[in-house]
Amino acid sequence: MYFKPYYLGCLAHASYLIGGGNGEAAVIDPRRDVDEYLADAESAGLRISHVIETHLHADFVSGHIELARRTGATIHVGHRAGATFPHHAVHEGDEIQLGEVMLRFLETPGHTPEDTSVLAFIGTDKDPRMVFTGDTLFIGDVGRPDLAGLRTDLGPEDMARMMYHSLANKLLKLPDDTEVWPAHGAGSACGRSLSDERVSTIGRERRENPALRFVIAGDEPGFLHYDVEGLPPVPPYFRHDAVTNRAGARSIDEILADARALSVPEAMDRI
Repeated sequence: MYFKPYYLGCLAHASYLIGGGNGEAAVIDPRRDVDEYLADAESAGLRISHVIETHLHADFVSGHIELARRTGATIHVGHRAGATFPHHAVHEGDEIQLGEVMLRFLETPGHTPEDTSVLAFIGTDKDPRMVFTGDTLFIGDVGRPDLAGLRTDLGPEDMARMMYHSLANKLLKLPDDTEVWPAHGAGSACGRSLSDERVSTIGRERRENPALRFVIAGDEPGFLHYDVEGLPPVPPYFRHDAVTNRAGARSIDEILADARALSVPEAMDRI
């Protein structure tokens, strides 16, 4: 197995490249600039054939379209996303085989309706080695439930209720030693009390994550109150990013080809 995590500090954003012995690889939650994934895959003798979005991100414009355009990879995103770009609409239990590495999707809505988590099984292991949790389960927190309203009519309590059941019935059912690799760390506006650590385990989060104490106790009202109350304001650019990622961003080459100097009035108008 080949595995490399990436971390973009200015966005507190984590993404991942994972590949197997068949020479194929997947990138999970790619950032806008995809050159490093391409260079690392080439160095490892891998072809990026799959791009996985755990959900349509609101805090940055994603590189899924750029990466697919440059590699021919299939983009996978949850079937509730309403994505308008070419993609495979992921459902519970869908799998991707990368040689000895098998990726299996879990539907884990809560941060957004289409959220999925991705289990990684290695070789003949019956239990997953890793779970890529996107913005559902962070290290030290869970995803905020109010961003779905940027592009749906679902309110924070609707999403928090989904989050509770995703945690209780999906993620906390995993073995304690399953590694947890989320999409964000401390400083991200997608949560509130995120750790600056990059990886955890289900067992550790069960013991130390304050949001999970309500789930473990079966206290759904307590969790809803925890997840909904005291949320910080949504940054105004989030709506633009959410809409852009749903349709797919233009390629960087196209944007550069159209670049031109603006007059002062044009610049002021755009600002």
